[in-house]
Parts: sequence; structure tokens; C-alpha cells
Amino acid sequence: MAEGRTDNKPADGAESHDPAFPEAFLTFMRQGWRDTALPVGPRPEVPNYAKRRAALSAAFPGETLVIPTGGEKVRANDTAYPFRPGSDFVYLTGDHEPDSVLVLRPNGSGHDATLYMRPRSSRQNDEFFRSRHGELWLGRRHTLTEKSTELGLPTADLTELEAALADLAPGRTRVLRGFDARVDAAVRPYDGPRAQGQPARDWELAVTIAEQKLVKDEWEISQLQDAIDATVRGFEDVARVLPADRGVSERLLEGVFALRARHDGNDVGYGSIVGAGEHATILHWVHNNGSTRPGELLLMDMGVENRNLYTADVTRVLPVNGRFTPLQRQVYDVVHRAQQAGIDVIRPGVKFHDVHLTCMRALTEGLADLGLLPVSVDEAMDEKSTIYRRWTLHGFGHMLGIDVHDCSDARKEKYRDGVLGEGYVLTVEPGLYFQPEDELVPEELRGIGVRIEDDILVTATGAVNLSAGLPRGADEVETWLAEQREAGPRLPG
Repeated sequence: MAEGRTDNKPADGAESHDPAFPEAFLTFMRQGWRDTALPVGPRPEVPNYAKRRAALSAAFPGETLVIPTGGEKVRANDTAYPFRPGSDFVYLTGDHEPDSVLVLRPNGSGHDATLYMRPRSSRQNDEFFRSRHGELWLGRRHTLTEKSTELGLPTADLTELEAALADLAPGRTRVLRGFDARVDAAVRPYDGPRAQGQPARDWELAVTIAEQKLVKDEWEISQLQDAIDATVRGFEDVARVLPADRGVSERLLEGVFALRARHDGNDVGYGSIVGAGEHATILHWVHNNGSTRPGELLLMDMGVENRNLYTADVTRVLPVNGRFTPLQRQVYDVVHRAQQAGIDVIRPGVKFHDVHLTCMRALTEGLADLGLLPVSVDEAMDEKSTIYRRWTLHGFGHMLGIDVHDCSDARKEKYRDGVLGEGYVLTVEPGLYFQPEDELVPEELRGIGVRIEDDILVTATGAVNLSAGLPRGADEVETWLAEQREAGPRLPG
């Protein structure tokens, strides 16, 4: 990585090993730079962000709302992880830059919104080439005017934020905490006391935003479809390099999918799970340090996050040598039936928990067919027992959107104990997992893990499978895998 230094004074991330710059060089660098303007215009989704802010404003009349995006996180010493904006912040603004803060101030009839941001490096000082936030280090940033034009939102210099937060009304301020220490410190005196047992004020703000996210608008659905389509291409890429007759590392397959995610989107939406053989029984296997083996199954749970940060979440299980064994197919078919049963009952007004019970009953019936249940299906399903969960482990799915586990701050009565609504997008992902150490299952089942996951849109008439571009039935999976292998490897483009 490049090294640089302003002068002998530490400044903006300068390290002790950085060189000093002589005055002649500094003088020379301050000359001869042409000004440029970015050709920006309003982004087409600007009205969507405005509607979301208006809905949030209506929920908190007369209160100041502070929503930071957060800053870069240290990866090691003086290097940072790639920045990904805070989900609630980007949901309300569309801004992807670090350190920005959205402030909504009451104006009597609603709220005035201001985006505080780090503007383009000034040519009036040496920041553009001396600072590690400068233009020659990180590239051209927007000016305040450019950003305002692009997002349809008034902007202000980030250096003005402290003064803007200095006159907040005590007890009339809500802030999403934990994203920006400066903001947390600035607003702490204005939070006001809360009654014993009441949640922190920022919790109420987070809940409100999460529950707004439950219903996806038309633009959001298109973004999810974009991410899912890229994910389908990523699974195809992986299938095309998966040998049938020899092992390859899980990390090779992870990397092939990651190439597609970075090319067609922003990145992967979460750490890819690539579980070969018995690794498929570990729900969040992200080490990916094993290898495939012909005759075993390969479970891949992966999703592309698109350029507007909406993510897919899809799981498929492939027979490495191209064909399921009779026992593998029996387990796979149980999971497939359970998933289809869950998808079939999805429609507006159906309880989230009822979809769960539908999937779980189908899995439990399959466990009975495999001869694993020590009691009847009804007894296993009884809420005082649920012994079937030894092999199912998790629920049927979760909401999906700008987070892979979207709307996670919503109240139980609106989510897990609530009903589905038109415009909801959720995953349906039942699974069966037989651990290698499980002595309550026959030896031939140990180490088999199967999960099938798709991304489902709730419409007025039922469910639409947004990830139907990838086959699910065992026969179709075998045919698809053979077709991908015949097509051969490809590069995104």
C-alpha cells in the first residue's frame, strides 16, 4: 500500500514511518490543478427515500431524529475493512459514504432533513493530497451541492454537525446509537430520563424503521430481483467449475461466487457458506477450509448484495458426482416437500408462525418415514416437546431486504408472532441435519445436511418465488448441474 506523510506533525492517520515533505514539494503540489464537476443528476429512487423519511417523521412529531451511518472499522493496525453503510441510514438516504449523519429536525408541520457529510477535498488547503481522507488517496468525493442534487436532500459539511447538535431539546431527541461515538457523546445530554423498564429511546427509533421495512415498494422488489438474478449467475459459475470426479477446496468455490458478487454487485451479502460433506450439517459454516468429495453432497448458502445494497439469500445442495444416492435423494425430497408446503401457504394474512409449523410438520413426517422419531408426529410436534428440532435446528426463514436478516428490530407481534402482508419478502429454507456424532441416527445418515432456500415475495394472490431461476427438485438439480458442466467455465462480463 502507498505511504505518505503531511509533514513532521502527525495528521489524519499519519504513521511514524511516513516521510516528511519539504516545503518546496508542498508549494509545488498546491499549484496547477483544474477544477472539475461530476455530471450528477437526481437518482430515480429519490422519491422512495423521501417517502420513507416522511413516514418516519410522522411517527415522531416534534422530536429530533439522528441517524448516523457509522465509519470505517479497523481490520488490522492502520488498515480498514471495506466500508458498508448502516442499513437504516442508507434506507432513508441512499448515501453510501462513511461518517455521514442524517438529522431530522421538527419544523412544526413535520421535519427538515439535513445530510451532514464529508465533502470533496478542499483545494484551499492541502487536504486533497496530504490527508488520508483526501482526493488523491481515496478518489473524488462529491461536493455538498453534487450530493444534494443526487439525493434530493439538503446537505451540510460534517464539521458543522457538532454545532448543529449543540441546541437539542432535552428529552426530545432520538438517536440510533453505537454507530458513531461522536454522535453518541454529542446527544447524550439531550436524551432525557426514561421510566424504569422502558427501552432506550434509540430502540423505539430502530423498531419504527424496521417495521417500515417490512413492506417493500416496487423499486425495492426490483433491487432484490437484481441481486437474486446475479446470485443465480453466481451459482451457475460455481457449478461450471465443480469437478465430478475429484475434490476441490470449498474456498475455490467461495471465491468463484465472490468474483460474480463483486462484478455484478457490491459484494456478497453475508459470509458465503460452502459446506462439503459433513460441513453441511453446520448451519453457519463460513471457514470454508474443507474439500468436496465425489459421492458426497455440497451445500452452498450464498447471496449477492447488489449495488444498492439489497441482498439475495439462496441455498442449494448439489451431488458432487452429479447424481444423488437413493438415501441422499430421500432426505433431499423430504426437505423439498417441506419447502414447497411452506411456499404454498404463503399469502397476505397468514401467520408467520403457521408457515413455520407447515414446514416443520412436513419435515417431521419425513423424519418418521426415515424411522428416526421415538414418538408420533403429533407428539414430536407438540409445543411441550418439539424433539424433531434435534434434526431441523432452525426456523423456516426470515425477512429479506437491505439486510440478509431484514427487519430484525421489529416487534414480535409484527414479525414472528404477526401475519404476512402484501409486499413482504422472506426466505423459505427448511433443512435436515444429521450430525456425524449423532448416535440416534443410522450410520449411513450421519454427516448428511440438506437445506433448500428461496426468496419469496408475498403478493395479493399468494407467493412468487423470486429465485425460481435455480431448480429445486432432485431430478431438475441433476439435469441443471450436468448442463452447467457441459457449458464450461466462464468469466463475468
